[in-house]
Amino acid sequence: MAAKLEGRKIDDHSETSSLDVERVRAEFPILSREVHGKPLVYLDSAASAQRPQSVIDAVSGFYSRYNANVHRGVHQLSVEASEAFEQSRSTVRRHLNAESDREIVFTRGTTEAVNLVAQSFLRPKIQPGDEILITHMEHHSNIVPWQLLCEQTGAVLKVAPINRRGELLVDELEALINERTRLIGIVHVSNALGTVNPVAEVCRIAREHGVATLVDGAQATPHVDVDVQALGCDFYCLSAHKMYGPTGVGVLYGREALLEAMPPWQGGGEMITRVSFDETTYNDLPHKFEAGTPNIAGVIGMGEAFRFIQRTGIEAIARHEAQLLAYATERMEAIDGLTIIGTAEQKGPVVSFTLEGAHPNDIGTIVDHFGVAIRTGHHCAMPVMQFFEVPATARISFGVYNTTDEIDVFLDALGKAREMLA
Repeated sequence: MAAKLEGRKIDDHSETSSLDVERVRAEFPILSREVHGKPLVYLDSAASAQRPQSVIDAVSGFYSRYNANVHRGVHQLSVEASEAFEQSRSTVRRHLNAESDREIVFTRGTTEAVNLVAQSFLRPKIQPGDEILITHMEHHSNIVPWQLLCEQTGAVLKVAPINRRGELLVDELEALINERTRLIGIVHVSNALGTVNPVAEVCRIAREHGVATLVDGAQATPHVDVDVQALGCDFYCLSAHKMYGPTGVGVLYGREALLEAMPPWQGGGEMITRVSFDETTYNDLPHKFEAGTPNIAGVIGMGEAFRFIQRTGIEAIARHEAQLLAYATERMEAIDGLTIIGTAEQKGPVVSFTLEGAHPNDIGTIVDHFGVAIRTGHHCAMPVMQFFEVPATARISFGVYNTTDEIDVFLDALGKAREMLA
């Protein structure tokens, strides 16, 4: 099951992928297009992955065949929409190995999921001087909600350190836990460094201290098998668009007992069973946290994205991406003046780097003219950039559809960029 595969070593050349990459690529229509007259090489999946035709069809199928609101109508279209919507919830529950569909809350994505936990789970119980502990490698979406909560309540935000390889110092994290610690927020896989954190170990430590845990899994679910029961986390957050699904939709997994005790975060339709001017009775889980008309098409598309990953095989995906990471890392380490930022032993399929004498934005602009899409900037992880004393990095990130040939195209384009900028 999940959690057995928390990351891959970057020097793993030994495994042979069982993935039929050309068959997989054929499922992604966007990969057949050209950019600036060159075949598209998409190396920005950590920002947002592309979508297979099956996901596109699931979304368009909803709008063209049974477009209706869910849970509120007795007519056939509403019944079909509600069934497809709840089938996605069951698909997600099975994929994450949650105990019940009641533990799967649909959100707009990881960011909303973290904010929901901050405002509904933690705010009602946190006191001035209480502490929230996160790591130095967090995405802004797992920093700013806690800063807002601290401003609202007088709580204190603490930060666990990392080393120069971009690895979490677990012993120092544990040393920061005390009787005022109320929650630990930790990213599963860093979007800026690729680091795969030992989340099961951190969750175990947190339980021993009676501290709740929230895991940002946005960068993990496309690449590793995630079992929330094996990880032992209280909350797990993800975004569909990172894992070949639609934008604007995601999931909050929460242990049922915790969700049951939490007050609603937003009020409106769907999250109620009875409303009067005197009082309101809230709906059962998970609908208590799903106020208003949801992103029905997005949820249905997300369910199909999970099924795409299941059909393809997460272990085959992991092996294939480990090979891509190893190949790219070896080639890039040989380039004079290039520094890889984030060299953890356990890494996801991300390579962030700087190139002497070249601003990352200039690199990104030049390689784009060769059809290569990469990410440049601070990657919504400005404290990481500050730690490594760089204003920004260029970043390549891989998905199930990438190949070593595409890495070669990128490296050729990078070489031309280096010549131009020199």
